[in-house]
Amino acid sequence: MQHTEDKYGETGGSLIVKEEMESARHFMETALRLGASQARISLSKSVLDSFSILNGELDKVTHAADRSIYMYIFAEGRYGTFSTNMTDADKAEDFVGKAIETVKMLAPDPHRRLPDPARTAKDALTGREAGLYDEEYAKVTSEERLAAALSGALMCGEDKRKGGLTGALVSGKDRQADRNGTETGMPAGDNWKMISEECEYSDSVDDNYTIDSQGFAGRHTETSFAFCSEVTIADKNGNRFSGYWWESSPFRSGLDLKDCSAAALRKAVSQIGPKRHRSGKYSMVVDRSVSSRLVSPLFSALNAMAIQQKNSFLDGSLGQKIFPEGMTIMDLARSCGRPGSRLFDTEGVATADAPVILDGVVKEYFVNTYMASKTGFAPTIEGVSRPVLMPFIQGGSSTGTGLVSEEKEVSLQDILHRCGSGIYVCGFNGGNCNQTTGDFSYGIEGFAFKDGKITHPVREMVITGNMISLWNSLLAAGSDARAGTRWQIPTLAFEGVDFSA
Repeated sequence: MQHTEDKYGETGGSLIVKEEMESARHFMETALRLGASQARISLSKSVLDSFSILNGELDKVTHAADRSIYMYIFAEGRYGTFSTNMTDADKAEDFVGKAIETVKMLAPDPHRRLPDPARTAKDALTGREAGLYDEEYAKVTSEERLAAALSGALMCGEDKRKGGLTGALVSGKDRQADRNGTETGMPAGDNWKMISEECEYSDSVDDNYTIDSQGFAGRHTETSFAFCSEVTIADKNGNRFSGYWWESSPFRSGLDLKDCSAAALRKAVSQIGPKRHRSGKYSMVVDRSVSSRLVSPLFSALNAMAIQQKNSFLDGSLGQKIFPEGMTIMDLARSCGRPGSRLFDTEGVATADAPVILDGVVKEYFVNTYMASKTGFAPTIEGVSRPVLMPFIQGGSSTGTGLVSEEKEVSLQDILHRCGSGIYVCGFNGGNCNQTTGDFSYGIEGFAFKDGKITHPVREMVITGNMISLWNSLLAAGSDARAGTRWQIPTLAFEGVDFSA
């Protein structure tokens, strides 16, 4: 292990250096010497750089660096967590000593312990095994960051991209003329005017090194490159509408800036002229950019803590067919080079590619070591890493499962056409899901569609129902999840959803 640490600490672009690793180990050894029966130390460092553009001009530059040590102390049947940004070994004695004194004043908890060493990851030695570190990160200069930020802004003409920082508001008609049609898909016309455009380019690196007193040592390092844009327009009556879009990738080469602001503008323009829509039951198509909102309650309800506290609508569901046949959600935690991949959780427990829901059957609860002891459930991992909802069309395969073959793509247009008419949800405006019952109420915005085609925007509508009933009305899941997201949740379609105006 020492050879691996030395080698990694000398690699260009790494954040955590050998001396800091040794300091983390010193903190752990000090804790054991001063009375801890077990200890886990997690050392994290991160750096974030961002350049913000407002209306075509540089508005803000941010450089943020963070370093912290988290200590998980087990002493005399008691447990406590502590953190500090001091990694100096000579300061460990006082800090750790006070931490252990505090732990000993807490109530005993016999369920607190480190995970079985046999369950911890053995293959996360350098931090690079997950394939999420881009060597190009260390080469990015401030000038290149500024150029990237400017290049993605619509209100930044060629003069600004070369260093000038002047600008003017433009209308849809002017924008189309100014660009001579080079911005493919840019909404044209004289019925709207761009009011403001906020863009931000950012890149970051996160480095984590975790060890425990039972011999676990693991490292995870990842980079991220992102660009986001929010555009506000006004229609001819002065009504304002905003559109937002973002792109991200673990790799510099994977970040596509060219259409981000244009997509935000299109989203803003598409909201012009909203109409009231009657209440009723409609087919609901949920855009891939917001569909994870409907999946999140499922994962929360599958958490052992929620189940143990009788705060889960999926209590007792393990091994049961709760959802429609063909509905499958995989946790592909070990998809090398894909956002969300990780080889171990915060306890150091090794992840694995495994089904969470398979053909409608609940296959896994999320059970950490503590909850396993309290509930008697077999321990798994603390939570989902990279959930992938597999493509699905109700009754769409010869096997009867509804699964779609890997060769067939299921797009938004395919789903709209299949549903015929209904409401296409592109945003959620507040609301919540009761974790005990599964009942939900969400404000939504989006579009009405008929015969598979968008007809007009709708706003100020509310959907209500129950999560289990909703998912059992699943008509389709696309194959169009956004590549840059940790949660791979595609466009979804449900039938008979209650909408209130």
